[in-house]
Amino acid sequence: MRVHLGTDHAGFEFKEILKNHLAQSGHDVVDHGAHEYDAEDDYPAFCIAAAEAVVQDRAGGIDALGVVIGGSGNGEQIAANKVRGARAALAWNIDTAKLARQHNDANLVSIGARQHSQGEAIAIVDAYLAEPFTGGERHVRRIGQISDYESR
Repeated sequence: MRVHLGTDHAGFEFKEILKNHLAQSGHDVVDHGAHEYDAEDDYPAFCIAAAEAVVQDRAGGIDALGVVIGGSGNGEQIAANKVRGARAALAWNIDTAKLARQHNDANLVSIGARQHSQGEAIAIVDAYLAEPFTGGERHVRRIGQISDYESR
């Protein structure tokens, strides 16, 4: 699977660890930045780029998901969700990561690097990437309602 990453300075160290973990797990990892630690950087561009790439890949039939990372993950989720077709979910444990995929077909997950140990954060991302969308009628219907609103 292709995994697109975007982060700010608060998630930079974790992104580098996650990037190596995902590559060792066989994923095709695309890093949209930040590419160096800068305490004054701005996360929106990195997270928007990751979200745009996920949406574009999936529209092209490529199996792709994304991970955006910050101190809390809140701003990164908000930025990613501004991209038409992106559905970024903030996950704070394994259950919320799985539910984001199962019920919402979230194509990006947002992680607060300052909220978890590295091991916990990796477990959350791994759970998110491994979980399929259930495709249940009610979930498809609800996602369709969101998409319809988004296109208006």
